[in-house]
Amino acid sequence: MSAVSVIPFIIGIAIIVVGLGVSIALHEIGHLVPAKRFGVRVGQYMVGFGPTLWSRRIGETEYGVKWLPLGGYISMAGMYPPSPAEAAGAGKAGAGFFKTMVQDARTANEETLEGADDDRVFYRLPVYKRVIVMLGGPVMNLLFAGVLFTVLFSAIGIQGATTTVGSLSECIVPAGSSQTECGPGDTPAPANAAGFEPGDVIASVGGTSIGTFAEASAIIRDSPNTPLEVVVVRDGEPHTLTLVPALAAREKLDADGRPVVGPDGQVETVEVGFAGISPAIGLIRQPLWAGIEATGENVAAVAGIIVQLPEKLAGIATSLFTGGERDPNGPLSIVGVGIIAGEVASMDAPIMSRIGGVVGLLASLNVALFVFNLLPLLPLDGGHVVVALWEGLKRVWARIFRLKAPKPVDATRLVPVTFVVVVALVAMGGLLIAADIFNPVDLFG
Repeated sequence: MSAVSVIPFIIGIAIIVVGLGVSIALHEIGHLVPAKRFGVRVGQYMVGFGPTLWSRRIGETEYGVKWLPLGGYISMAGMYPPSPAEAAGAGKAGAGFFKTMVQDARTANEETLEGADDDRVFYRLPVYKRVIVMLGGPVMNLLFAGVLFTVLFSAIGIQGATTTVGSLSECIVPAGSSQTECGPGDTPAPANAAGFEPGDVIASVGGTSIGTFAEASAIIRDSPNTPLEVVVVRDGEPHTLTLVPALAAREKLDADGRPVVGPDGQVETVEVGFAGISPAIGLIRQPLWAGIEATGENVAAVAGIIVQLPEKLAGIATSLFTGGERDPNGPLSIVGVGIIAGEVASMDAPIMSRIGGVVGLLASLNVALFVFNLLPLLPLDGGHVVVALWEGLKRVWARIFRLKAPKPVDATRLVPVTFVVVVALVAMGGLLIAADIFNPVDLFG
């Protein structure tokens, strides 16, 4: 990497690190706001882990930033119900590693209950309010992703064929030909003969206003040997040109604009109108709903990766030790995302294209945070939602069959399961970081 590209590379990584911090801050705000709105006492709002870099107490809550921006938390009073008296005895606390962990979790929970009003603790909230509090974090990540994708698609734009003329063919070359120069007997290309020039912006074709090059191309392909009035904007002034598309054999395209390959393995051709215009490639702004659609597509894609996670992690482990090529559609650690952001920022491309690439990465990262936090496993938000829903189901059951109202679900009993999940997450993170450092995904060749 040249010295010139090192600075953009570092900037790309820095943007992702800062963006991750903002994403985590928004996630925790998603928990904080409804918790306070529902009256829960929140002792701390922290972004990051490790030693505290800065903090300030406002009212009853301490707000702060820690040195490692890889997570965050809010400390709510009474996250779990009070420990049963028989479970809190010292005699049972030391009866095994996991039982000790359960007791430690209960002790930590009791500390959050000190000084809290009975009606200002999390476990006393109605089930639906607890669900709202726990879903608030992931939903904030989803909304942030939607905003970022909307900025990418509708403010920056997606690279594609514009309505500006990029280049013109001098003559009509047969489909599939390797000919690069025109000879004396070759038929002149219609657009060249009509007076088109590179830089012309096509405004209408055959009386139909066009917004994309694909629309102009479709009219031309459907109008062989038919004179078409084409309005182009040249140097800020409209000009009307008469284009007569020639009938020529061209590659048959499918609905996605890709060549259709026949049973014999050869690209099929079709006779259509041909002008000889190649569009300039640039950033094209999309409708506002394109960002929302992209968010939904990314959610589905990340969910698919989660479903196949064991298989994909096995493939990553294999490629790490064998040096094989990584699956570009597999999971990445934050290190891998940072590396790709650095590569995008240092590409030889227009600045807006590079900015758009980094914005897209940050949006995808927030989608991943949304989906991953919805997994029904403690300590993730989805696990707390499942606990709340289980308690609600028990209450409904008791009400239907006129049973005694059940006690609040003691989620501290699930601490051993939580421990296993945390160990698995740490192991997965370590594997992904190692793979992203020693055998990174190659997206740029």
